[in-house]
Amino acid sequence: MKIAVIGTGYVGLVSGACFADSGNFVTCVDVDEAKIEALKNGIIPIYEPGLETLVKRNYAEERLLFTTDINEAIDNSLMLFIAVGTPSVEDGSADLSYVLNVAKSIGQRMSEYKIIVDKSTVPVGTAKKVEETIREELDKRGLHRLEFDVVSNPEFLKEGAAIDDFMKPDRVVVGCDDPRTAELMKELYSPFVRTSNPILIMSPAAAEMTKYAANCMLATRLTFMNEIANLCDVLGVDVDEVRKGMGSDSRIGHAFLFPGAGYGGSCFPKDVRALIHTADENAYNMQLLKSVEDVNNKQKEILFKKLSEALGTEDMRGRKIGVWGLAFKANTDDMRESSAINLINSLLKAGAEVMAYDPAAMKRANEIYGDKIVLKKRSYDVLQDVDALVIVTEWNEFRRPDFDRMKSMMKNHLIIDGRNLYNPHNVREMGFDYRGIGR
Repeated sequence: MKIAVIGTGYVGLVSGACFADSGNFVTCVDVDEAKIEALKNGIIPIYEPGLETLVKRNYAEERLLFTTDINEAIDNSLMLFIAVGTPSVEDGSADLSYVLNVAKSIGQRMSEYKIIVDKSTVPVGTAKKVEETIREELDKRGLHRLEFDVVSNPEFLKEGAAIDDFMKPDRVVVGCDDPRTAELMKELYSPFVRTSNPILIMSPAAAEMTKYAANCMLATRLTFMNEIANLCDVLGVDVDEVRKGMGSDSRIGHAFLFPGAGYGGSCFPKDVRALIHTADENAYNMQLLKSVEDVNNKQKEILFKKLSEALGTEDMRGRKIGVWGLAFKANTDDMRESSAINLINSLLKAGAEVMAYDPAAMKRANEIYGDKIVLKKRSYDVLQDVDALVIVTEWNEFRRPDFDRMKSMMKNHLIIDGRNLYNPHNVREMGFDYRGIGR
């Protein structure tokens, strides 16, 4: 099939590369000329395992093209995937301006039947707005009878495992009212569901709601476990034992029950806010999700709180603090709403000198902080003469460190483990003051 993917961010680039790898001809479109030129030269703007290889291979085989010319992409494609951003605005709602601007461009250009697919995460009712926007532009051009279909096809990709998630999805959700279009979507996704994982056909509104409901459920599980961990801290209970006991219940399972310093990234925070906003607009009070957001915001301050309690002061002047991990999770360079930002901002406000390292997010951190913090090229370089080490991200290279080397380098042997990477008993036996989340 001939496909255009409009927007080369995380979702658009992964989707375009994976569609191309299954034999389709894909044109990825972006208004950012520098990004498009970089992609043509094999320079990938995001860190995602396996993506660079996939892009380079399919670009070399001419199944994957990059352009700033949206008109050319519209002309040469049957399926037009909208994969632009929908960031939160001040009131918590999703900003649909980028989505609707693309819809407007499509309506101004198309002259034959097209399938327009909302891949972006969008509130219930967006497919209808996209349809109305395109129809309005067609009417202006006198193309009142030109047919097209709008489909909602939300993504369910985890940063750090996006290629695998796309190639081997748990399910594919297609919101579509036309049976013929639904069959074309099934054909497009058939290479990815050979193990009989379902392609679920539903209404566009149900598909839009499914995306938000899924992300909000996962955010709720994480937040619930953080609350349990905080109570375990108060009661002197090891939350890891509780987690194993809970997760063994087949009705609950083990996924998303690892406590930490709060969820972040590009999806959970904005999707929780957007669903709360949608409910408020429709005079429904989503108490549970509002509590989830409130608890998560407080949880993001827990690392600084534990650090100040261990040091006996919130005044960090003259203190040197090491930070391992800056991305909101491992296997990504994404720092959007990362707990590391809350921690570092609190440390800087308290007068601390911050030494930090992350395997992938150093460029992002430099863009945010510049010379306000010291970024080190290697993890152990962070430790020299520090008063404490705070672990924020669960990168594999942090899981089995040389504790003897750490001890010889650190001024004070204090570890605040925001990911519960280590066995508390063993680390304390080695002479560290170890403080995890609910441990």
